[in-house]
Amino acid sequence: MIQLEELYNILNNYRLNNWADSIPDQLKILKDHGDYPKWESIYNRIPSVTPSKINLNSAAVEIGSEKDLPINVISDLKTILLELHPWRKGPFNIFDIFIDTEWRSDWKWERLKDSIQPLFNRNVLDIGCGNGYHCWRMRGAGARNVIGIDPFLLSIVQFYVIKKFLPDEPVWLLPVGIEKMPSDLNFFDTVFSMGILYHRRSPLDHLIELRSMLRSGGELVLETLVIDGNINEVLLPEDRYAKMRNVWFIPSALGLELWLKKTGYKNIRLVDITKTTIEEQRKTDWMKFESLEDFLDPGNQNKTIEGYPSPQRTVFIAEAP
Repeated sequence: MIQLEELYNILNNYRLNNWADSIPDQLKILKDHGDYPKWESIYNRIPSVTPSKINLNSAAVEIGSEKDLPINVISDLKTILLELHPWRKGPFNIFDIFIDTEWRSDWKWERLKDSIQPLFNRNVLDIGCGNGYHCWRMRGAGARNVIGIDPFLLSIVQFYVIKKFLPDEPVWLLPVGIEKMPSDLNFFDTVFSMGILYHRRSPLDHLIELRSMLRSGGELVLETLVIDGNINEVLLPEDRYAKMRNVWFIPSALGLELWLKKTGYKNIRLVDITKTTIEEQRKTDWMKFESLEDFLDPGNQNKTIEGYPSPQRTVFIAEAP
């Protein structure tokens, strides 16, 4: 299901042999999972077909047309894709099957794409990439190589099901978190960390880890939750935040800028703050579990169900020294 020969070649060519050598052990986590036989069966049921069109720059990543496959195969393909529920990041349009994901991830992309350094010919790392929606958008923006990492294994499977139609694209996902990455790679031109910082027990250590992934002068694109407040205000939820268990620190935007300064970044810029709405994150036929509407106070959507300020997300851009 996962073909990484070209990735191994690239890492070895860049003298990142230690990283390449660690990947087989990382893949073992996926292959040892109890659902792996089911996932592999789903992958093998996906038809092998060359899509007549590919558009990685559309809001819904577009692969193929319904004319590329018989009607009964299209119907079977939709059934197979639904077996990988829930689909959280997207949307995708696969042979005119519209995968209406929980998140309108294209909205996030629109908020940041014109503020970052052009991705053309850059080596890019996307940390906590989910099923790789943004990785495809990064490749569509001209990135030379895109590597995503995420420990949530179903998302990895979703990515490789889609990559089956795009086998030659230099985009790969690995089933790991950043803590399993080799330290001090000092390699990537651009590193994205989107929706990760508030899940880290030590956010400053995470920022330092991100910096160690970048070459000197490389760019960090950081997207995370923030609260309104002064430079020293930080929300530390007593238990859950918007029903999420593992939310640790949510700073103010001013505080986050200070964190970036203290961890050595330069040329720090705030490029967006946007309140998350139930139009951007919601239930769909492709994600039928609870979503943002269920996480907010039904009487006041400016508050979470626990009474905290409702989610608003910022994008910061910063440069490694």
